Parts: sequence; C-alpha cells; structure tokens
Amino acid sequence: MPADVARSRSPRGHGVADKVDELVDGHSAADIFDKTKSLTGYTYDDLICLPGHISFGVHEVALHGNFTKKITLKTPIVSSPMDTVTEAKMAIAIALEGGIGVIHTNLSIEEQVREVMQVKRYESGFIMDPVCIPPTMTIADLDKLRQSSGFSGYPVTEDGRMGSRLMGLVTKRDTDFAVDRSSHVSSIMTKLDKLVTVEEGVDLPAANKILQESKKGKLPVVSKQKRLVALMSRADLRKNADFPRATKDGRKRLMVAAAVGTRPQDRDRVSALVAAGVDAIIVDSSQGDSIFQHEMVKWMKKEFPDLQVIGGNVVTKAQAKHLIDCGVDGLRVGMGIGSICTTQEVCACGRAQASAVYNVAKYARSRGVPILADGGISSPGHIVKALCLGAGAAMCGSLLAGTEETPGEYIYSEGGVRLKRYRGMGSIDAMKKGSDDRYFGASTALKVAQGVSGTVQDKGSVHRFVPYLVQGLQHGLQDMGAKSVEDLATAFIPARSASSSGALRRSAKAASMAS
Repeated sequence: MPADVARSRSPRGHGVADKVDELVDGHSAADIFDKTKSLTGYTYDDLICLPGHISFGVHEVALHGNFTKKITLKTPIVSSPMDTVTEAKMAIAIALEGGIGVIHTNLSIEEQVREVMQVKRYESGFIMDPVCIPPTMTIADLDKLRQSSGFSGYPVTEDGRMGSRLMGLVTKRDTDFAVDRSSHVSSIMTKLDKLVTVEEGVDLPAANKILQESKKGKLPVVSKQKRLVALMSRADLRKNADFPRATKDGRKRLMVAAAVGTRPQDRDRVSALVAAGVDAIIVDSSQGDSIFQHEMVKWMKKEFPDLQVIGGNVVTKAQAKHLIDCGVDGLRVGMGIGSICTTQEVCACGRAQASAVYNVAKYARSRGVPILADGGISSPGHIVKALCLGAGAAMCGSLLAGTEETPGEYIYSEGGVRLKRYRGMGSIDAMKKGSDDRYFGASTALKVAQGVSGTVQDKGSVHRFVPYLVQGLQHGLQDMGAKSVEDLATAFIPARSASSSGALRRSAKAASMAS
C-alpha cells in the first residue's frame, strides 16, 4: 500500500492498517507502469512476480487465453509467422497441443493456401504429407535423407511425390544389410503387391485395427488408382491418440491462422485463404499503425465480417486505438525485441516489451480486444510474465525454432550438434523471399536489414516440448496463487525487480524511453 494513503484514526482501524502495511511487499503493476513521471521502460527480465497463497493443485490451473475476440486457446502459445518456424506441420502440431499456428506469408498464394488446407484437412493419426522418394533414389542418398529428416520408413512413389502412384515401401530394416549403397531403392523395397494397404475413406478405428492385426509399422492409404493419399504409422497413432487440449472449430477441424501483407495484391491472398477455411488473418507488419494497414483491416472486416483479424505490430496505446477503431479482433504487441530482430538498433524505434504489453493490454482490455505478446519470449517464465501483464497469449518464434515440426532440414555443427536454421523476417535472406513488404521496403532497391540469420539447437518434437512449457506455466501460476490466466489479468499481481536490492532495476536499453 502506498505510504501516502490515508489511514483510519480509530485505534482499531489504525492497527489493521499497520498490519496490512507490514504484509504488503513489492509493487503492483500500476505502481510500476502508471507513474506519469517514470522514464523507464521495462523488459521481462527487469521484473519478477512475488508468490501468493496456494490453495489448489497444479492440475487445477487453467491456461485458457484469448487469441482473438472469438477464438480461445487452451494453451496460450502461438507459433510465429516466420518462414523458419510455421508451415502446416508446425500449425498442426501446435493446434493439437492447444495453441494455434500462423502460416507465414513468404509463399505464393497457392502455396500458402495449400498449407492452410493441409491443416484444415488433418485427421489425427493420418500423415497427410509423408516424405516420399522415387524408385531411382540410391541407398546412399536414402541414408542422407534419413539422417536429415529423422524418419526410418518412406513410401516409394512413381515420381517421388505425394499423390502419385505408390510403388512400394522402404524401411530401415530393408537397408540395414544392403552392401552396395549405390543400388536403387527399387531393388530392396517391399513392392506394392506385398504391402498391406487401405483405400481412402477408411476411418481411424478401422485403420488402427488393420495396423494391429497386420503387425506392420506403416499403413499406406491409397485411392482406387493406387495413388498415395496418406500414410498411417503405428508410432504416430500412439502419439496422436488423444489431444484433449486441441484447438478446433465448430466442425471439429484444427484451427489455423495465416499472415498477409498490406499490398493491393494481398487482398487476393486474403480471399483465397478465406475460401480455404482459414480461421484468422494476421496483418504482418513491423509497424502496424499505417494507412496501408488501416485500409486493409477495414476492407477485410467489410468483405468478411466473420473473419477474425489481428492487427499490429503496436507498442503504444495510440497505435492500439487506431487499429481497434478500424475493427481488429486482436492486437500483436512488440517491436524490435525478438532474439533475431534488430529493428531497435537499426531504426531506433520500438519499446521495452514488458512496458509495451502492459500499456497496450490495459487500453485494449477496456475496448474488449485481446492482445498477443510477440517477441522476447525465451522461457516459460517470460510467457508467465506476459500473461501477468495482460496478454491473452504469447507468440513464440525462437522458443519453437529447432523443433522437428519447423520447416527445413537439420544440419550438424563441427562438434556434431544437431541444428536447424532460424532467421528473422527482417533479415536480408528473408527479405529476398518477399518479407520486405513487412518493413515497407518492397519497392526499394537497397534493402536495410532489420533482422539476422543463425541456427538453433535441436529441441525435439513439439509434442514433447510444448507439454514441458505447459507444465512450467501451470507451476508459475500456482506459485502466484492464480488458478487461471484471467485471475492474473484481474487480480493484484505484485512484482519486484530481479535485482537483489529490491529497487526496480532500470534497463540500459530502455533508460530514455517512457514506460
């Protein structure tokens, strides 16, 4: 309680006030961020939450958070629309775990639509995009593919693509004893006439029964013309058996979002994505308060009133107001604070993320609009802090980079460490593929990088990594005495500096910025 708050003059009231004062530690979020004379901007690492009273088990903690006005997530995690993070495989995995994925826009319209449709058509247990190989591939090349992709068995099709005629199946057992590694896989594969297959249209229980009775590890799903439609794996059936937190629409399909730019041709992209069944659109821009985004948002809400539209990125209340007035259903908050983003250094523009999330969330909440905390998330603790400051969910890039479900193949460092490539959408490499529109640079001859490229260490599957994050979030909320994300947003959450002195630490990067 602030020292200047008037106390009761009665003996009884005076005693109660003194006792309350003795028990109040730290500062409320309002104490930290709402002081008009404060010139300090705070990052997540500048703050830490004090513990509360625990009166419930960790399994009782509910993590439901709002992605948009109409879309609620059971796991408040969103995979970022980056070309080294989210395509269909990631979007499927993250939706199964209760979050949602945003397909990046560094794709042609047709390619992005195909990724969205892949998510919407997904059925648990069916692999809709198995890695296929041609019969002319050598065993030596297969060894390399197996090392980079991590799979042991591959369907062999006429041209090595999904949807073409199935020729056979090759597994690790087939190649283990092959002496001549220059031989073609057609010489060792199990041919189609000896395979157990099922026709498309089979339901999951029936296919599962066939897998069990045949004692096979893989079950190809084929059309009447013997074209490969899908693949079932015993291991995947075990993994996909039950996802109670999965984010699904009214027709029990997984939900997915997609990113678009603000160019005139992006209106065609939006129309195609809506036709494909996309559930939400994120307007992808490093600075969202532009006339280009305003016009794009207004057009989308007029043409597709039921479409959920997320605007951004923003870091101030004024930016938030302008986009909310245009009709957005959610806001993306953060500018220049990602691990591979250099916008603040290059453009001298942005805001410390904790300050940005709190201030925008406070205003947006008064307008009934949820926000996504985008950037600066490198641990479960950072997600907890973002939720404490008012975010409905956290958008994660580097945290999910390096998982099996991200685009790209694994590479190995000189020390033998398994890595995957990761780059900012403001990097020169990403800009060359089309993301320069995100930084209003599509028509410029000289590209100014606002991000970098690098590698991240292998994190394994999302299906192992996200449950670890969820457990961390639940323990964090429990320690603070909060049973839900909503409790964090509405209750008094005291916080103190991470420094040992107890005084709020000032961030060197944010020293001259308003909080």
